Amino acid sequence: MSDAAQPSAAEVRAAAEAVKAALDRHLEAVERRSGEDDPAVYAAFNELAATAEAYDELLYDAYDEVTPFEIPGDEGLPAYAGPEEPSALSVLIRRDYSVAEPHRLLAQAQRVADLDPDVDTDTGTGVTSGAAGGVGNSVHAALGVLFGEYEPDEIASRHKEFGLEEGDSTLWVAAADELAEPGEWLSAPFDQADPQRVVCRFDVSAVFDEERGPVDDLGDDLDDDGEDVDDDGDVDDDGLDDDLDLEGDEDAGPGDGGGRSTGR
Repeated sequence: MSDAAQPSAAEVRAAAEAVKAALDRHLEAVERRSGEDDPAVYAAFNELAATAEAYDELLYDAYDEVTPFEIPGDEGLPAYAGPEEPSALSVLIRRDYSVAEPHRLLAQAQRVADLDPDVDTDTGTGVTSGAAGGVGNSVHAALGVLFGEYEPDEIASRHKEFGLEEGDSTLWVAAADELAEPGEWLSAPFDQADPQRVVCRFDVSAVFDEERGPVDDLGDDLDDDGEDVDDDGDVDDDGLDDDLDLEGDEDAGPGDGGGRSTGR
């Protein structure tokens, strides 16, 4: 950087004073906060972050020095711009899984197919197992059978039983002016998601566990239904068919994991 582009000592000093003033205003806002989502606290926080970042940049440019502060990025949703009283809603859900135990996935899908020989093995992508008896040989077909047979919430609550491992997940509740016409968005269901119309969102990620401390691993040797799991990862065959309720478990809840909810 050339000398002409470097900030003056006075500019750096002024930036430092701005940080001090922003610190005072942030503390005052916190002391007077009216609730968890007090807009005054948010505004003071954003001002403090902006002034600290400006000071950090000027300090580096002038003296090749840095501060110990980590300025958080703006990773939240933009300001809400939807209707004040939504008359319709869109709920968008993303859940990531890895196929941790393919043999378990294949075995469970084959059990479903054996109990219901007429199970649909067409995943909608043009790829089929060829016959219900072959779902136990194709991960692609097995996924189609299991996700076609069980509700997403049940898959989430029983993912270990199906040989899956949870990744991150998020749920957005977005406001709409009116309910879409039947079939209107099926060809591109997520293209019209507008972050400015999100009323609230709920995120689940293992990264949040670091903020909550160590996770109690009591019961790691049990699957979600409390069944003993063999060392090779196989579920005890006794009662396995009872667990595979083809009608689904209406009381099944979301999967386990660290979580954070971000509301408006």
